[in-house]
Amino acid sequence: MTPTQLRAYVEVVRHGQAKSAAEALGVSEAAVSNHVGALRKELDDDLFHRHGGGLSFTPGGLRLATRAVELLGLQEQTKQEVHDAHSGRRVLRLAVSNLFAEHAAPGLIELFADRAEDLDVELSVHAPSDFHGLLASRAADAAIGPVRSSSPPEISVREFLRYRLIAVASPKHPRAHKRLRQSDCAADTWLLGPSAVEEGGITKPMLTRFGVPEANQRIFPSHAAAISQAKRGNGLALALAFRIADDLQDGGLVELDAPGSQGDGTWAISTLAMGQASPAAAELARFITTPRASKAMISGSGANVARFRPQVHVTLWSRN
Repeated sequence: MTPTQLRAYVEVVRHGQAKSAAEALGVSEAAVSNHVGALRKELDDDLFHRHGGGLSFTPGGLRLATRAVELLGLQEQTKQEVHDAHSGRRVLRLAVSNLFAEHAAPGLIELFADRAEDLDVELSVHAPSDFHGLLASRAADAAIGPVRSSSPPEISVREFLRYRLIAVASPKHPRAHKRLRQSDCAADTWLLGPSAVEEGGITKPMLTRFGVPEANQRIFPSHAAAISQAKRGNGLALALAFRIADDLQDGGLVELDAPGSQGDGTWAISTLAMGQASPAAAELARFITTPRASKAMISGSGANVARFRPQVHVTLWSRN
């Protein structure tokens, strides 16, 4: 069996049909069918059967799907390790949630990368729901974001930092310095960062608690941009408590007096379990729980651009 055949099979499993798998791979549907047919012949297993509702897999087909993802991930990891060995440098690939990327990652990465002269860190922003797939396929060495309700046994999860979101406004805003009802919050304009459309975390649940309709949500490319607009009195916002402590103290922002105006969450780091994590990822998982790391995430001023190479994946959306 070849990597090309395995990749075609993984896409068929993922999409449930050869046509969509071919589109994802940028090849013809006949090519995907040929690759799957070759696997069936070599393994002497039908792998799956077609039904009106999709595909049903044989026990062997399910086992192949798991092994194919692992094998393709090892292939990519090996390529990266060979490249790193040739260049004399290591690369740690981090997948992180929006809120963590903007407010906590820079200080952490700066401090961690300075511990090893041969280490570069690449960061990409993803929805937490994608973390397990990125780790399993070895597209990421570690993933950092809000704690999820459950994780498969092949993924190791370590909680490391609690955080709080609070609802805020300019002291000049009509809602400031008043006792608010849920309906008051729902009726106003909310200025939000990218985490507002991200599954997982506490931003969306807080908006749901307030009953804020989508029509009243204005989403900005960054959380800092949303807070900047809130300071100008253009609406209400959700802010990370440790990032706006000075604004609250100086009077640039005030916390709203409303039911559910605070939400607590926890960030966690996920890696492959049972010794499968890369050495750099395992080291980061240990380091991230230390007091020095916590201090860097809360008060860090940003990463040294010579050592930190962010790769931010931007998703555009509309509400037509």
